[in-house]
Amino acid sequence: MSSVLQVAVLAFPGISPFHLSVPCLVFGEAHPGFPAVNCVVCAEQTGQISSSAGFEIRISRGLEAISHADIVILPSWHAGTPVSETLRQALLAAEARGAYLVGLCLGAYVLAECGLLNGLQATTHWAYADDFRQRFPQVLLDTDVIYIEQGRIMTSAGTAAALDCCLHLVRQRCGAEVANRLARRLVIAAHRQGGQAQFIEQPVPETRSDHKLSDLLDEVRNAPQRRYTLDQLAEKMAMSRRTFTRHFRQLTGSSFTEWLLHQRLSHAQHLLEMTGLPVEQVAVQAGFGAAETLRMHFRQRFGIPPQQWRRQFRQS
Repeated sequence: MSSVLQVAVLAFPGISPFHLSVPCLVFGEAHPGFPAVNCVVCAEQTGQISSSAGFEIRISRGLEAISHADIVILPSWHAGTPVSETLRQALLAAEARGAYLVGLCLGAYVLAECGLLNGLQATTHWAYADDFRQRFPQVLLDTDVIYIEQGRIMTSAGTAAALDCCLHLVRQRCGAEVANRLARRLVIAAHRQGGQAQFIEQPVPETRSDHKLSDLLDEVRNAPQRRYTLDQLAEKMAMSRRTFTRHFRQLTGSSFTEWLLHQRLSHAQHLLEMTGLPVEQVAVQAGFGAAETLRMHFRQRFGIPPQQWRRQFRQS
């Protein structure tokens, strides 16, 4: 594999410009501190292709780009449109040689039609859930999440969830600190809590309590090592425990326990990447208390122990 990360993004006639732009924005532009990436847009037929917005896009690379890619991204698809044998074989060959395959939004349809999602968990845009389940009953569809990673295959929910998915890829390849810096540059959340089920109905209108709760969450983020209880936080918000719990889930899409665990793991990632602190001290400063507790949660979330994460991503 080349030392430069090779990313191939598949375009097709009638593609949404937004869907195509997301992986190109993350991987196709130079960002401060970002490693070298060669991101190319390819299609089955080179030349001019139409977009859903009415303008044309010129494509100079064919499917041969997939054969050299470390990551192959399918930014969307037209549900119900058959996958050509040529594209199917290109994706199967990429999977066989160890490439990472990503189906953003309706791009999951392509992976499913190729049989690459059989027996695996996957997600797609919630509005297409019934159609997807009917077409691909062998896929374990979960529409309550923003993205799902299954080995070297990843799928995301609809539209803006593609950004979350691509940032996760950056986090896995380059570390949490690089992903966080990129998220700040793009003015988006480094990691959204909850799942796409939050967005199916109209969002809960913002209130003064939302702003007050956001300030409280900032306090917790800045001091994850402290001990927090629901009763303590509810009292600070002048709410009952039950009201606080309900309001917290409405605002964040998760329980406080889930949210706090994510904040502590993120802080542990940062300390592992940016400092030489022993794992025992990282555990204390991140709020886990004991190194064994940190190791357990770290393995559950990232699949590797903290020491291995440090070896992969620690920056000078």
